[in-house]
Amino acid sequence: MAPESTPQGTPQDEPESYVGLSASEAEERAYARGWTTVRSLPPDAIITMEYLSGRLNFSVAKDTGTVVRCWPG
Repeated sequence: MAPESTPQGTPQDEPESYVGLSASEAEERAYARGWTTVRSLPPDAIITMEYLSGRLNFSVAKDTGTVVRCWPG
């Protein structure tokens, strides 16, 4: 198994800082801070486990449209 490497192209940003923002505001901020891909998902969505450097994932509450969880990859 190959050793894990530090992802290149991932902005030095705190994903927790997006929690509580509206999905549109969070997406705009993420692109402004250097994320190349932003993925908005409903809570508990089933997703693939591949890691994509430069991608920021948002879990967005359906009822309020706000980010409830955020993580890179």
